[in-house]
Amino acid sequence: MFTGLAAALAAAFCFGVATVLQALGARRAATAGTGAAGAGAGGTGVGGTVRAMANAPFAAGLALDGLGFVAQLVALRTLPLYLVQAALAGSLAVTAVAGALLLGVRPGRAEWLGVAGVCGGLALLGATAGAEGHRQPGGAFHWVLLAAVAVLAALGAAAWRLRGPVRAGALGTLCGFGFGLVGLAVRVLPDVAPPDVLPLLRDPALYALLGGGAAAFLLLTEAVRGGSVTAATAGMVLGETAVPALLGVLLLGDTTRHGMVPPAVAGFALAVAGALALARFGEVDGPEPSSVPEPS
Repeated sequence: MFTGLAAALAAAFCFGVATVLQALGARRAATAGTGAAGAGAGGTGVGGTVRAMANAPFAAGLALDGLGFVAQLVALRTLPLYLVQAALAGSLAVTAVAGALLLGVRPGRAEWLGVAGVCGGLALLGATAGAEGHRQPGGAFHWVLLAAVAVLAALGAAAWRLRGPVRAGALGTLCGFGFGLVGLAVRVLPDVAPPDVLPLLRDPALYALLGGGAAAFLLLTEAVRGGSVTAATAGMVLGETAVPALLGVLLLGDTTRHGMVPPAVAGFALAVAGALALARFGEVDGPEPSSVPEPS
């Protein structure tokens, strides 16, 4: 339990700090691109953008995203799904604090209350969470997960055509469902030991994991591009926490400690409410512009 909880918190920390470092790198990229264009050095176009993004903060952010994903996998294999997903949503609290320290963003009273809510909710969840459920819903469920990726892609294509805040909220929510699919797929994957990895490669849940993650990334990118970042992030928080948590309890056998269901539900609600209060930190800017996309 302790190892899994440490991994979940490490993943939240990595994703939260990665968002701020990528924001810092993107700002440097924009400055470099403007300077290069002004000097006639070819700073425009995709090639110029890629070269500009090759800076230390942005690269460090990508590295932290990779470490966070590994920590997330460890946590998902050892903790109830509701605890891991709430911790990942809590990465927004890390983003808010790191943004205040590194980018000069000034969270207001509501945002600091959100940080406190996330921390308090996660502490309550950690104290009341039981062991990871070991119920296996059967091989058909693995195919259901893969089919869900196709449904997610179809719904995402439909939401892509929407306009305004509704579009951002719909894409963000579907993105959250994609991250939820990743969590469910990780939980049902078989344990393998190299070099015998054929059972893993034959499992449709593996491809549900990859497809769900790719779809979630594309949906989040499009949701925050020219849309309401707050609506997109709020939708993502709800999508990646509520449904996966419920399915983890009903299908995978996740439980709390004996007699601890009410405080666990309260802790989950408090952590999610705090994350929603921090939804604007799904995008962080520095002191000049003001907004950065939440990691995944």
